[in-house]
Amino acid sequence: MPLDQIADFQDRVRAGRPLRIRGGGSKDWYGQRLEGDILDTRGYAGIVDYEPTELVITARCGTPLSEVEAALAEQRQMLAFEPPHFGPGATIGGTVACGLCGPRRATSGATRDFVLGAKLLDGKGDVLSFGGRVMKNVAGYDVSRMLAGSLGTLGLILEVSLKVLPRPFAESTLRFELGEADAIRRLNEWGGRPLPISGSWWHDGVLALRLSGAEAAVTAARRALGGDEIPEAAAFWTGVREQRLPFFGGSEALWRLSLPSTAGAIALSSAQAIEWGGAHRWLRADSDAAFAQAIRRIAEDCGGHATLFRGGDKSVGVFHPPAPALGAIGARMRAAFDPHHIFNRGRMFLQRED
Repeated sequence: MPLDQIADFQDRVRAGRPLRIRGGGSKDWYGQRLEGDILDTRGYAGIVDYEPTELVITARCGTPLSEVEAALAEQRQMLAFEPPHFGPGATIGGTVACGLCGPRRATSGATRDFVLGAKLLDGKGDVLSFGGRVMKNVAGYDVSRMLAGSLGTLGLILEVSLKVLPRPFAESTLRFELGEADAIRRLNEWGGRPLPISGSWWHDGVLALRLSGAEAAVTAARRALGGDEIPEAAAFWTGVREQRLPFFGGSEALWRLSLPSTAGAIALSSAQAIEWGGAHRWLRADSDAAFAQAIRRIAEDCGGHATLFRGGDKSVGVFHPPAPALGAIGARMRAAFDPHHIFNRGRMFLQRED
């Protein structure tokens, strides 16, 4: 069956019609636009290999993310980049292709940091293999990690091997009443100390800080930091990861700013939230051309970039325009892997590349 499905994928690619890669469709809203016939990956599913002692799991692209997480949970392990589902149908292929991360990303690493290897179906219908299934088997130019966040524009991720980590033995969430500037300052101060911080969220004068690790380390950090402990905080952090908190429920467009953690408070009238130790700023605001230009200028001045994450007028461009040199490199990579622009046309950029 797996070989038959790969052959079917290859036939679809070699037919030359534009294809839109789709698993559960939980992130159809993410990116510039959807174009092409649907290439449904859900039939190509299943965990191929999982050896808990090696801290590596390999799964086919259509495998539900919930299935992968359930298998890991049985062994007290996890995907440390804490990927959001944004819906019950999320698949592991879409998780890697979108490259989105949850609260733990600031201390554990991004999606790409956990990709050890992948099999890719390119725009010519060829199956390519990169990396491997063990942590020592990644050498040279690591193409597999480039697939994280590529939104399927380099090809169809058929299979992926991911590094996993043990679940922490203890967790505690502390609450502090702090203004925006003080919260950023505190987060940077704490980030320079050996504290087991695994998540942070500031909004409307309240900072929540998650501690994870050995019981002794979490207890010592809690005593050193003070604050009020939030009981049963797991649901809160799920709300942050899955964007279920009231902050995310507004009607305005949702902007995401990736900045150096030391960047100061942003003086805007828009509703704001901060996570990842100050490196991730969320804004609820309009998305007209004037605002997009202004917020991207602010992000650039701080050394970062701004993304129109959800909602709003996508004609302003969802993703921050790359510098010319980086844009040229990206275009050459897409041309090498998908010369006929079969996969996910227009998903990343306003202009067509066909």
